[in-house]
Amino acid sequence: MLIDTHAHLDYTDYDPDRAKVIARATEAGVTEIISIGTQIESSSRAVELAENFPNIWATVGVHPCDVDNAPDDAVERLRAMAQSRRVVAVGEIGLDYHRLPPDPQEAEANKQRQAILFRQQLELATELGLNAVIHQRDSWDDTLQIMAEFTGKVRGVFHCFGGTLLQAQEVIALGHMVSFTGIVTFKNARQVQETARQIDPRHFMVETDCPYLAPAPDRGKRCEPAHTRRVAEYLAELRGVSLETLATRTTENAREFFKFAR
Repeated sequence: MLIDTHAHLDYTDYDPDRAKVIARATEAGVTEIISIGTQIESSSRAVELAENFPNIWATVGVHPCDVDNAPDDAVERLRAMAQSRRVVAVGEIGLDYHRLPPDPQEAEANKQRQAILFRQQLELATELGLNAVIHQRDSWDDTLQIMAEFTGKVRGVFHCFGGTLLQAQEVIALGHMVSFTGIVTFKNARQVQETARQIDPRHFMVETDCPYLAPAPDRGKRCEPAHTRRVAEYLAELRGVSLETLATRTTENAREFFKFAR
């Protein structure tokens, strides 16, 4: 039994065959899926999916790349959606400095807006007793600094983790977790492979980030939750354990982190 802890099932990529995609995941042993919100509308769709499919859960949040499109009442609307018992986290939230405006003043203003909304959503998670799904890109120090402000209040999972073992240990020391995607199967992903090989098994989960990051040999094609099994198989081989052992451990980690109803 596996859990895809990060999927974007509401995206239009799945409009032609969403039900079949979900069925294929079950056939592959991926018995539960977390559909991740990235905007107000995306979060609403994720909740709707979770309320219509018993094996799907949802998160609600505004992605840092969407900060300029977020309505003034974003937090209030997220709070209302999070009343659904199918919502298990606030996310995907964080900081992303990869595509900042070229003008230095505009870039700094955008970073400040990201930080404000990031903190507001972490405060919401604290209020609701939920953990958070964290997006971090080219913003490591600032992301950890803000997360440190919420130590003991909110735990985060640094999704699509691609950093070093030292960075993973830094995250874990603050009480957080990481999760690995199909990137770990890529030939040139030696850094994250070494991290995945050595990290304590209590502190990581598996995900697809679908429709992105399909594992080898399907890199570049549409990814889907069923591919969680391939990610898990690769990690199991990398760590020298059975698929069953890895699946059991990562599922327990996910259930504890997301506080699933049992």
